[in-house]
Amino acid sequence: MALPPLMPLDEAREKLLKELPRLCEVESLPTYSCAGRVLAEDVVAPINVPPAPNSSMDGYAVAFADLDGSELPVSQRIPAGHVSQPLQPGTAARIFTGAELPEGADTIVIQEDAQVTDSGAIRVVEKPKQGEWVRPAGMDLKQGAAILTAGSRLSSAAIGVCASMGLTHLRVYKPLRVALITTGDELVEPGEPLGPGKIYNSNIQMIGTLLEQAGFEWVRIPRVSDDRGATIAALKSAVAKAGAVLTIGGVSVGEEDHVKAAIESLGTLNLWRIRLKPGKPFAAAEIDGTPIFSLPGNPMSSLVTFSLLARPCLMHLQGARFKLPLSLPLAAGFSRAAQKRDEYVRVAVVDGVAKTLVSQNSGVLSSALTADGLLHLPAFEDIEEGKLYSFMPFASLLHD
Repeated sequence: MALPPLMPLDEAREKLLKELPRLCEVESLPTYSCAGRVLAEDVVAPINVPPAPNSSMDGYAVAFADLDGSELPVSQRIPAGHVSQPLQPGTAARIFTGAELPEGADTIVIQEDAQVTDSGAIRVVEKPKQGEWVRPAGMDLKQGAAILTAGSRLSSAAIGVCASMGLTHLRVYKPLRVALITTGDELVEPGEPLGPGKIYNSNIQMIGTLLEQAGFEWVRIPRVSDDRGATIAALKSAVAKAGAVLTIGGVSVGEEDHVKAAIESLGTLNLWRIRLKPGKPFAAAEIDGTPIFSLPGNPMSSLVTFSLLARPCLMHLQGARFKLPLSLPLAAGFSRAAQKRDEYVRVAVVDGVAKTLVSQNSGVLSSALTADGLLHLPAFEDIEEGKLYSFMPFASLLHD
């Protein structure tokens, strides 16, 4: 049977995101426990932040019109968090950072620009501009403004912003539960004896960690042997336990690759084989309404296809807006002839250019430790030394 043509990466991702549903259940949680969760509704500022004008420096609150060169007696002292009295005309109020300005004041004379006289009044040495060193009401957040949109993944900064508006709870989507299956007779778990022909199962821990970092719950399905019946049983078990399924390995065209056939016996294969290196034998399917994403077994192929295909799809299912890892323009420090697949090569950044200083073998996972990230080399294009290409730092790819 002829193999289907390779689908371009962007086309495959667009197709999946367009066709996938959103498996979103909403819950209300205390704001402090929402970091990493996906926001289920827009957040609109209920108040101004700050709620009233305050001082950004220690100094003296004055009416700008009173700065005519005369000494100003100090009429009150205003620490942060204390209520002030209206400013008496022709006087200054001693004020501290974060304290609200008294009524009648519109400018701060910072303490470095004021001299205290023997009588306790102040003489202004350096006249400020009107309104200088004042944080106006709503300078940070305006009441009624849309601050966060539904589908945003909540960072620690977003949690802080919500707390600054007095929000005690947020409506967020419940974490999607993902079942994770690894296949292969050669795999043993860390801690088990490493017999002849065996390797340790690193993929499940790597991908499981990436799922946790992305805010998902995941359930581990026992390792599956290279057997079609066992693969079918594992898929049935996974579909019963989770809202989405990830398989790793066994999705290529070898005699011992049974995942594709097992999926087709149970459901519908939506796409298979991507114009991508590493990661060509990626597949997406559906069994009884449950999305299935099948990653190649080679560790770097698994990492790349998870990051560029599976994770965006899983985030979509969980209600999040589509977001690729951060990419930056970076000059190639090498040249090479055009290839037939889009390739994401591991590079080190040396003197501001990308150098292929590490192995490109898709089975060499340690290269993710020695490289700085992935450089995207477009298909059917001669790669020119010095030309800018899209670079994804591992810090973004692995820790987003």
